[in-house]
Amino acid sequence: MTTSYASASSIAAAPDRVWALLTDAAAYPSWNPTVVSVEGTIAVGEKIRLVSTLDPKRTFKLAVAEAEAPRRMVWSSGMPLGLFTGRRTYTLTPRADGGTDFAMEERLSGPMAPLVTKAIPDMSESFREFAQALKVAAEAG
Repeated sequence: MTTSYASASSIAAAPDRVWALLTDAAAYPSWNPTVVSVEGTIAVGEKIRLVSTLDPKRTFKLAVAEAEAPRRMVWSSGMPLGLFTGRRTYTLTPRADGGTDFAMEERLSGPMAPLVTKAIPDMSESFREFAQALKVAAEAG
């Protein structure tokens, strides 16, 4: 079983500006209403700790699995032996007008996914809020 969430937005700001927001862990709470905190360095091979407003008592421990500035980044988490895997992919596509098409998708999969996803709140609205907040912050700055 695979569960996925996705959101997208068209942003009137260059991919470098959007990328700067996505990779500044300490600044997340200042522009993103879905995040309580992000600790660590957002760079390939690093680990980060994210606390979401959906479940502020839980800290998600994530690895930055891929980072191709300013186009694509993947955060991942999971259980040993592939019993559960979560992968959040951020994609930034430059537009001819200098703006950015932003997309974010999270896929939760593996044999334990049905049990794990029962413990995770529905993230659909949170993903929409994230994409909108990123758009507002990037265009303001």
